[in-house]
Amino acid sequence: MTTQAPAFQQWLDAFFAEYYRHRPVNATFIGVHDFDDRLPDFSEAGVDACVVGMADLQRRLRELPDEPLSAAEAIDRQLAEGFLEIQQWEFASRHFQRGNPCVYTGEAIFGVLSLFLRPFAPFPERVASAVARLEAIPTLLAQGQANVRAAPTAWTQRAIRECDGALAFLTDGIDRLCAEHGGEQPQLRRAADRAAAAFSAFRAYLQTDLLAHPVETYACGPDALDLLLRRGHFLAQGAEEIERYAWSQFEEANARLAASAAACGVPSWSAALAQLTDLHPTTSDYYARYTAIWDAAKAHAEAHDLVTWPDYPIRYIPQPVWARQAAPSLYFLFYRAPAAFDRVPVVDYLVTPIEPDMPPEEQERRLRAHNDSVIKLNHVIHHGGLGHHVQNWYAYNRAASRIGQVAAVDCASRIAMFCGGTMAEGWACYATELMDEFGFLTPLERVAETHSRLRMAARAIVDVRLHTGAFTLDEAAAFYRERVGMSDEAVKNSMFPGTALMYLVGTDLIHDLRRTLAARQGAGFHLRQFHDAFLAYGSVPVSLIADAMLREIEPQPGSASRRGTVNECGGPER
Repeated sequence: MTTQAPAFQQWLDAFFAEYYRHRPVNATFIGVHDFDDRLPDFSEAGVDACVVGMADLQRRLRELPDEPLSAAEAIDRQLAEGFLEIQQWEFASRHFQRGNPCVYTGEAIFGVLSLFLRPFAPFPERVASAVARLEAIPTLLAQGQANVRAAPTAWTQRAIRECDGALAFLTDGIDRLCAEHGGEQPQLRRAADRAAAAFSAFRAYLQTDLLAHPVETYACGPDALDLLLRRGHFLAQGAEEIERYAWSQFEEANARLAASAAACGVPSWSAALAQLTDLHPTTSDYYARYTAIWDAAKAHAEAHDLVTWPDYPIRYIPQPVWARQAAPSLYFLFYRAPAAFDRVPVVDYLVTPIEPDMPPEEQERRLRAHNDSVIKLNHVIHHGGLGHHVQNWYAYNRAASRIGQVAAVDCASRIAMFCGGTMAEGWACYATELMDEFGFLTPLERVAETHSRLRMAARAIVDVRLHTGAFTLDEAAAFYRERVGMSDEAVKNSMFPGTALMYLVGTDLIHDLRRTLAARQGAGFHLRQFHDAFLAYGSVPVSLIADAMLREIEPQPGSASRRGTVNECGGPER
C-alpha cells in the first residue's frame, strides 16, 4: 500500500506476525494459512513468549518516529494499542487460559473444524494440517489440566459439553467427512483416535477434579470492564451510564411491545410470538424458503436505495451430515464470517436440517423453531444478507484499516478482536431495524423485532451488572428468563465481558450518527451514500467511525458531537 508512514506499517506487519503466530486457529479462520498445522501454546514458556512479544510491540510503538498517519492508520494505531492492553489483562486474568477450561476445548476442536468448514485448499492438504493439529491436541489439553486447577461450575459444565461435541466429531463425524470426500483417510483416523482419547481424559478431569473445586466468581470486575469499554469499544461512557441507558431502552421496548401486540389484536407480545411459530414453510419447501426470502430482502433494500449491495454469493444448505452430532454441543454457527483472505466462490450458510425421513413430530418442532419470521429476521437480514454478510464484504474489500479487515471474523469461541464488536453486531441489529423502517416486516414480525430490541437492552443490563458484581450468575439467568423470556445466555455473558452490551450500544451509535449527519447535511444527506461510507471503514468501533465521519463535516455553530456515547433519547425513531 502507498503510505506516508512506512515505519508504522512495518510495525503493523510485526503486530500481525505476532498475532497469527500465537493465535494459529484464529489465523486459519481469517484466511492466513502459515500456521494451519499448529495449535496455541499455553505452556508457561508459550505464554511468556506471547506476553513478552506484546510488551516489545508496545515499546517499539512508543519509539516510532513522528510521521503523518492516514485516517485508517490512525485508527489502526488506536486499535492495536487497545488490543495489546486488553490482551495483557486477559493473559493475567482467570477469565481465559488461566481459569477457563473452555479455552482449551474450543481451540482444540475448532483447530480441526476450521480446516473443513470451507474449501480453501484441496482436501488432502487440509487433511495433512488436520493430522498435525490432531496430534497436538493431547499437549494442548494437558496444558489445560495443568493451568486450570479451579474454575466456575458453569464454565466447567460447558467445557464438558464441548468435550462431548468433540468426541462426536472425532468418532462418527470424521468417518462421515472422509466418506463425503472419497473414502478412508487412515492417518487422519489414527490421529483422531489419539485426540479422542485425550478429550476423554480431559473430560474425566473436568468431571471428577475440576467440578470438585469450583470458584464461583464470574465477574471480571469494574476495572477490567472499564478497560474493555475504553480501549476496546472506545466509548466515553462508563458502565454505570451504559446500564442506565439500557434500562431506559428496556422500558421503552416493553411499552412498544405492548402497543404493537395490541395493534395486532393479541393480548401480549408472547402471544404474538407464539402465533409466528405457526407461520412456517412445509418440509418440502423449507430450504427454498431461505433463498426466496433472501432474494426478496435484497430486492427490497435495492428498491429503497438503502445500500450498494455487493455481488457476494451465499447459499443456504443443510448442515453437513458429518457435523450434526457434534454441532449442538459446540460453538457451531449457522453463519460463520467468511475468511477475510480466502476467496471461496460461494459462502455456505449451514441451516438446521429438516429431512422427510425424520419423525413427523420432529419435523414440526424444527419448522416451528425456524419459522418464516426467524428465517427473515435472523437467518436472512441479520446474518446472511444486509447484516453480517454485507458488512463482512465491505470490511474485506473496502476497508483501508488493516485491523478493520479482520477484527470481526468468527473464530473458535468469539470474534478475532474485541474491537470489532460494536460494528459487527451493531450493524446487523441496525440492519433489521432498517428493514422494518422501510416496510419489509409484517405487523407480527414487527413485534418480534421489537422483542429483539428488548433482548438487546437486557443483554447490556446483564453484561454490566454481572461483571460489576451486582448480579450473580443465577440472578442474571433469572432476569433473562422472567423479564425477557430468553433462554439462558448468562454463562456466555460471564465468559466474555463487555460483549453482550455491544449489540445495543453499537446499534444506537449508528442511529445517532445517522441522525446527526442528516441534520447537518440537510438535503445533501443520502441514506445509501451514508451506509456505503460507514461500512467502508470495516470492523472497527462505531465510536471511531463516528469521529471520522463527523470530522469530515464542518460543525454547525453551537453543535457538539457525542463521540462514543449513545443519545439519551437514542435508538431507532418510530
